[in-house]
Amino acid sequence: VGGVEKKVFGEDVELIFVDETTVTLDPPLRACWMKKGQQKRIPATRPGAKQKRHIFGGYNWLEDTITWTTAKIKNSASFICFLEELLVKRYPTKGVILVMDNAAYHKSASALAALSLFEHRVPVIWLPPYCSELNPIELFWKYLKDHACANKLQDNIEEVVKAAVKLMTAQNAHISDPKFHISKNL
Repeated sequence: VGGVEKKVFGEDVELIFVDETTVTLDPPLRACWMKKGQQKRIPATRPGAKQKRHIFGGYNWLEDTITWTTAKIKNSASFICFLEELLVKRYPTKGVILVMDNAAYHKSASALAALSLFEHRVPVIWLPPYCSELNPIELFWKYLKDHACANKLQDNIEEVVKAAVKLMTAQNAHISDPKFHISKNL
């Protein structure tokens, strides 16, 4: 491990916080301003099967950017597809420190096998159980839902995903303003 740390930490590396969120047709309800004597109404979705999509994401601590994939099912295969997007397409040669929780699909045999392919340049820091407050991407997911989903009823789940993707794309545009930012004055 010491050799891997020295090799990875001795070069320019990216610190990526990993997590997943779920968006549904039922919009999150947030407090909002209304004219005195008027109550804002948010239509309810139709009864039936709940439509949802999962967003796997990696928040780059230094750049305030997000790498993501979407999936219909939250499982090891979907997580491995996200790892491929992150470690093969986005950061194909760079050292990356991954920080993530202990979700079962993060620690499945197939996910650990996939991670082992990158162990020479990608150390993993596992967060303690039930400590989501230690993962800054949780704040990004709240920002995403507040701005792309809250108090809005879409016609189908693809429209919800489209709104989320639009916000994440804007997050990665360096000219986008306002955008999510965590103050790093530590």
